[in-house]
Amino acid sequence: MSKITATEVKKLRDETGAGVMAAKAALEEAQGGFEKAKEILRKKGEEVVSKKAARQTAEGLIETYVHAGGKIAGVVELNCETDFVARTDEFRHLARELAMQVVAMNPQTVDELLTQEYIRDPNRKVGDLIKEVIVRTGENIKVGKIARFSL
Repeated sequence: MSKITATEVKKLRDETGAGVMAAKAALEEAQGGFEKAKEILRKKGEEVVSKKAARQTAEGLIETYVHAGGKIAGVVELNCETDFVARTDEFRHLARELAMQVVAMNPQTVDELLTQEYIRDPNRKVGDLIKEVIVRTGENIKVGKIARFSL
């Protein structure tokens, strides 16, 4: 097995959002195989998400997105465990992306939203996007409510 380079670790981090040590460990476990390392990180991420799923989400924020022209708006209640995470740019960005998804795809329920293809990357589901943020923040995150208004 060849030595894992910093460039390989950076590339894996850029594609997965994993931490430096997690990316390096995954590459070592995969013996340098990039796709296998991504799969290892995905499985570990799912384990983290399942451990946090029962934790209470009493904080969060309400985000809106109004489409150009002001004829369609989406509203999302996004919950997390602490107000600290609710104030982070990453959490706010996630809420904004979800509100935009509601405008674009018009889901009728939260469950339908979570199973939709993400508008910016059809290879990912909206639920996967939330799971990635759960792994990075270390907190449980849930979509409380959604609404879409149009003229």
